[in-house]
Amino acid sequence: MIVLDDVHKRYHTDQGPGKWVLRGVSLHVPHHCTVGLIGRNGAGKSTLLRLMGGIDVPTRGFIDRRCRVSWPLGFGGGLQGSLTGRQNCKFVCRLHGIRESEIVEKIDFIQDFTELGNAFDDPIRTYSSGMQARLKFALSLVFEFETYLVDELTAVGDAIFKKKSRKAFKDLVGRSGLIMVSHDEKTLKQFCQAGILLHEGNAYWFDEIQKAIAAYRKTINL
Repeated sequence: MIVLDDVHKRYHTDQGPGKWVLRGVSLHVPHHCTVGLIGRNGAGKSTLLRLMGGIDVPTRGFIDRRCRVSWPLGFGGGLQGSLTGRQNCKFVCRLHGIRESEIVEKIDFIQDFTELGNAFDDPIRTYSSGMQARLKFALSLVFEFETYLVDELTAVGDAIFKKKSRKAFKDLVGRSGLIMVSHDEKTLKQFCQAGILLHEGNAYWFDEIQKAIAAYRKTINL
């Protein structure tokens, strides 16, 4: 379960404190629940996901993670450009407490899944955005999280790789909880049971994703 208690968030600018992105968000996300996080552009979806993952902290309020939560899949950070793909993967594995005896097996899986070939031993700064997306996705698959956070993750590569990625994601969702940001209603309906609508800094919980989508449609037709 992830518990948010009166969470507020705003960012400071050169002109001082910015507007409130989140204002008093209180939620209980049940264990092993699959949730779609929806709202207009700029509503604070990615901000809320980063807060849930511990990458950012609330301005006010409290977040209690009562399960093992992933970093947001699709998050733009987390890789060191001067290190190779292999070195980045080793570093992240060690950071998450993977034993040295298990790292080689996990690295082999990542290299095989990404299909990066010799580029796996090139610096990350030489990778295209698609190559980085493959690496980040494969890296997320080697860790067992109870809840996965997904920020507009889309499959990259040719048709065969996209099919492989989609199957891997389905298997992941089948054994864990999920909180997903997406603008694609088909994807939300396929993977999510419940929904959270962000609107004007507030969060609204819906037990059914279809009802959350219907409420979202009303906000864009005001």
